[in-house]
Amino acid sequence: MTARAADRARYDRATAHLDAPLALVDLDAFDANADDILRRAGGKPVRVASKSVRCRALLERVLAKDGFAGVMSFTLAESLWLARSGFDDILLAYPSADRAGFAELAGDPKLASAVTVMVDDVAQLDLIDAARAGGNEVVRVCLELDTSLKLLGGRVRIGARRSPLHSPAHMADLARAVARRPGFRLVGIMAYEGHVAGVGDAVAGRPLRSRAVRLMQSAARRELAGRRAAVVRAVRAVAPDLEYVNGGGTGSVQHTAAEDAVTEIAAGSGLYVPRLFDNYTSFRGRPAALFAQPVVRRPGVGVVTVLGGGYPASGAAGTDRLPVPWLPEGLRYDPQEGPGEVQTPLLGSPADDLLIGDKVWFRHAKAGELCERFDVLHLVEGDTVTATVPTYRGEGRTFL
Repeated sequence: MTARAADRARYDRATAHLDAPLALVDLDAFDANADDILRRAGGKPVRVASKSVRCRALLERVLAKDGFAGVMSFTLAESLWLARSGFDDILLAYPSADRAGFAELAGDPKLASAVTVMVDDVAQLDLIDAARAGGNEVVRVCLELDTSLKLLGGRVRIGARRSPLHSPAHMADLARAVARRPGFRLVGIMAYEGHVAGVGDAVAGRPLRSRAVRLMQSAARRELAGRRAAVVRAVRAVAPDLEYVNGGGTGSVQHTAAEDAVTEIAAGSGLYVPRLFDNYTSFRGRPAALFAQPVVRRPGVGVVTVLGGGYPASGAAGTDRLPVPWLPEGLRYDPQEGPGEVQTPLLGSPADDLLIGDKVWFRHAKAGELCERFDVLHLVEGDTVTATVPTYRGEGRTFL
């Protein structure tokens, strides 16, 4: 029996009393992935990205491990909710225009001490000030550095379009603007190198593309390491009491941790290991989060149909954004239909061994987005469901 077949047997036994659709997290795999992230971080603390988890119980589980410290959130409303729930070190990774949220933040000392907001433009400071509604708490601020690799005098850009702050001078100018502004305190720098951390460099069947990605990432790491160090020096000259310099992501943990200028690493997707993280040479994780759909039809030889399953992930549209049929091994989509909103035909010889009501297990393309489809996660240890916990959605929270 292959390892994947053994996993299928475990998951089927664990959830035999449950009807699909359902989602589970294999805690043995989840914990092993967390330990691997810590190993690659080389002793630097790891801030867990809540966007990739979206379940308070699992955020608490990973933060209980020595080496994980703090949350990287994705909206201001989520940040305030987590702070009210007892999380006390929350870095909002994206700028916000949530005026009501900023009024709450500026009016509550507990929230203001727990949450740090992201800015990359003086206009964002103006918006926060205009939203204070009389609140006079000091707002903690982090500056985001644009990590993109620019070539040919800037005519070629590789990397996400995030912050406009690319140079040490840009960052230092905004740091001075924050320092001069009453009601704000600069506490951190963040730089997420998504073109390194979030792009696989070993895509099956595409050796030339994979080699090109590795060459690009090697050049990007070298360029960013030098620029990030210069940025930190420039900003510390303005704000010597910076608390942290955050960098990295699941796919670049060990590379980013090797930079002296970086004080902490961000990671989250590597806990669940969705399908987009199968194509890396830098690490091998264990798939920990899966969802099951029930077989509801047998249209013919070598074909079964499952209920639903059309859960595409965000990003540029493509087949890599689709869930992948995982267990039993050997199933594939019908290219004329793909995964559908209410039904999904699956092709392959394993279909002939599946009966009406059997479960087919899938992996989502991206990590936390799976939790937007399910209100609970069944936590599996060995071949037993040991707990069932709500996702953000299950707690009535849909932040985006």
